[in-house]
Amino acid sequence: MDSGPSVRNSPTEPESEAARPPRDPHGLSFTGMVLALLVAWISLTPSLLPRGPLFQGIVSGAAAFVGYGLGTLLAAVAFWMVRRRPPCPNGAVWSGLAVLAVAGSVGVFVWFARWQRDLRTLMEVDGLSWRAYPTIVIVAVIIFAALLLTARAVVWVARAIAGVLGRVLPDRVAVVAACLVVVVGTVGILNGVVADAGMTLLNDLFKNVNNEIGVEIDAPEGPERSGGPGSLVTWESLGRQGRIFVAGGPTAAQLATFSGRPASTPVRVYTGLASAPTPEEEAALAVAELERAGGFQRAVLGVATTTGTGWINERTAAAVEYLYNGDSALVSMQYSYLPSWISFVVDKERARRAGRALFEAVYARWSTLAVDARPKLVVFGESLGSFGGEAAFSGVQDMAVRTDGVLFVGPTASNEVWRDVTARRDSGSPEWLPIYRDGRIVRFVARAPDLGRPASQWPSPRVVYLQHASDPITWWTPELLFREPDWLREPRGDDVLPATRWYPVVTFLQVSADMSVSVDVPDGHGHTFHAAIADSWAAILAPAGWSEADTLRLRAVLTGSA
Repeated sequence: MDSGPSVRNSPTEPESEAARPPRDPHGLSFTGMVLALLVAWISLTPSLLPRGPLFQGIVSGAAAFVGYGLGTLLAAVAFWMVRRRPPCPNGAVWSGLAVLAVAGSVGVFVWFARWQRDLRTLMEVDGLSWRAYPTIVIVAVIIFAALLLTARAVVWVARAIAGVLGRVLPDRVAVVAACLVVVVGTVGILNGVVADAGMTLLNDLFKNVNNEIGVEIDAPEGPERSGGPGSLVTWESLGRQGRIFVAGGPTAAQLATFSGRPASTPVRVYTGLASAPTPEEEAALAVAELERAGGFQRAVLGVATTTGTGWINERTAAAVEYLYNGDSALVSMQYSYLPSWISFVVDKERARRAGRALFEAVYARWSTLAVDARPKLVVFGESLGSFGGEAAFSGVQDMAVRTDGVLFVGPTASNEVWRDVTARRDSGSPEWLPIYRDGRIVRFVARAPDLGRPASQWPSPRVVYLQHASDPITWWTPELLFREPDWLREPRGDDVLPATRWYPVVTFLQVSADMSVSVDVPDGHGHTFHAAIADSWAAILAPAGWSEADTLRLRAVLTGSA
């Protein structure tokens, strides 16, 4: 085998073998496969939530592809720089790698099973069956192969372009230019043709889902609800989640049973995307509807920002109604057809615009009321709803000035106010549960006792961020690709395993997969919030006559154990 450099005699001569990326008779890069194996093993380490075989297979396959690409690139650059052809491992070397892969994978899967058992026991989730392990391997291989074939197709296109450019440009200049053409073209296609077509398809699909009217949901019969008698918005225009919201919640009879005294029917106002053409007009219509339904005459008025499809956590809404025995009004509006995770990626500005428009419209009307005749004004939202709800405020001080309380549940890492307060937390408090300015306005809560943390005065108005250390919705950020987060460097939450470590790229993939199963864990973990909502609202609103025993009973109602 000639190991010396090869020199091109003319610009049109094909690229020398020595200058090409390392190849092997097996069609795979040996260095790439070694790193693919190592990174795949790392992907089996613990992250925030138990992972089922499907998502673990996807993570491992994607991680292996990243490792393969890195190994191939490093080897290619090294041999390209020294103008030498790489050695070709023989069959014995490949067989040795195969034996190592099998033996090492068995050991790694033993450890994988151990941490899965520990985490599933901690979160009271069912264990994995033996079928999970071959499923992980099969899915990982399929994902790896699919990504590798896609990458090779892109490389083939780049080489073809380089061959054309090489007729007029120096060899290496042609290669660089071809790569730039492929990168720019790929980004252009994804941002243009593919993105536009995908968004059109998704909007049409979820618009149809939004317009479905389930036979089990009947239009309200009372004037206190949007879509009911005298409503300014039609039942059909509310959208699927809007109809669920206004038709749901505790009845006056249920509230009376809970409180032991006569109760009012709560007001629930909602406008859908089909109710008005713009978010600002939708918000104005919601205020007019709130006025019609008598919402400004109730004891408490809650402004809720929804997630992408218009969903509102029923427990968060109902808790307010139980606290005030139905003397309450809740108002919200829809801003997207897309599920929350899609809307979060491609349509965050609409969430911000809608949250700001709704609060400002309600606040403008509320501010005209006599101070002693105004209802308490509170704001709440969950996940992307908390992101949109924050948009109306410059910070927690602004929240305290313009509201009587705020509850944001499961905030995202993109929440601007949350991110700013967390970054400026008091020294010694961890990122996963910070203390800000001695807890005078805002407090971060994972469990009910955290409301008393720190043990200092907490005057009203009060702001609460309800979040879990194991919630991937809160901790997922692109920064995980190449930067270790504070919530892993500092003392961690009680439901995050000590064995959890940060690895470049791999941890990003793991937490991305965790988001897909974030609500598939019991209350108190991941993105599942039930019982602590009762304690949080009780602390924020503190209605007259409400007791700790009432909070315990409300916890039982919200968790379904009453």
